[in-house]
Amino acid sequence: MSSATLPRARHLVAFGPHNGAHTVALRAGISMAAPLLALWFTGHLELSLYATFGAFTSLYGRSHSHLARFRMQSVAAAMMVSAVVVGTAVGISDAREWIVVPVVAAAAALATLLSNAVALHPPGALFVAFAVAACASVPSSPATIGLALAVASASAALSLAVGAVGAVRPSARHRPRSTFAVSFRDALAKPGEASAVARLVTGVLVAGAVPTLAGIGHPYWAMVAVVAALSGPDATARLVRAGHRILGTVVGIGLAAVLFALDLPALGTIAVVVALQVAAELFVGRNYGLTMVFVTPLALCMVELAHAADGGALIADRLVETVFGAAIGIVLTLVWRPRSAAVVGV
Repeated sequence: MSSATLPRARHLVAFGPHNGAHTVALRAGISMAAPLLALWFTGHLELSLYATFGAFTSLYGRSHSHLARFRMQSVAAAMMVSAVVVGTAVGISDAREWIVVPVVAAAAALATLLSNAVALHPPGALFVAFAVAACASVPSSPATIGLALAVASASAALSLAVGAVGAVRPSARHRPRSTFAVSFRDALAKPGEASAVARLVTGVLVAGAVPTLAGIGHPYWAMVAVVAALSGPDATARLVRAGHRILGTVVGIGLAAVLFALDLPALGTIAVVVALQVAAELFVGRNYGLTMVFVTPLALCMVELAHAADGGALIADRLVETVFGAAIGIVLTLVWRPRSAAVVGV
């Protein structure tokens, strides 16, 4: 591998442009706050995990004009709701900790192909893998599947509405129109696509199986970490993303420890989750490592909000599994390269 592939320190601290991130962050905050407050008001916060993943619909199409964004978010909504339902269905089985590993691998592969076919933004299978794995980790029953479907669908529908409401502004009608097209043929014909999907599936299987064998809690964080690490468009981007994932998580668990020490009431935790979601969207397009500082406590608070858990154990599991999953991504990036990449040093 040539030195051109290896990231430098400047890659880890580089900042991208703002690009109107405040508007996206506001949409994400509203989409997250409304369903969580509704569940709190009705006394059903145990369903908050399903609402949260439905609300992730708002994260798609951030820079697209309204019609294109609505179409993209409609696809994303179907994708996220399906992920919630599949994960909840896996949660019915007593063997869910093992079943979920190949299921997440398959879901990540399908989501990657779909993402490429419709040019989703953000691209990749990260949110789908997270939704399937997290929902599968919660013991469920056949009746829970219907509840998960209803809550995730309602939350996703709200996100679609929030994303479309800006179209009434006069300024929105003067924006250059962006396009949204579907082409599975182009996605499948993309050079290196089969290799990239195979690498991703391998990473998920390893990252899920090893912590499960070792008996470490919440193995899905390792699977999510490897999906995140392998989602970059080239080797350098993947290595930078893995580094960001590790460094941001290390700092983020410190923030999570402070939040857990405060022992906030449910309403306070909801406020923190919304604030962290807004902060993450403000920086996700600028520096992924800084984004992870907010995403780490966000993910931990999501789990705590739905099901009371030992904060210290959650933090320890998150750190160990994120480092492991990111390390698997680094190893696969370094050793698994298309033949053409060897010529150009990628």
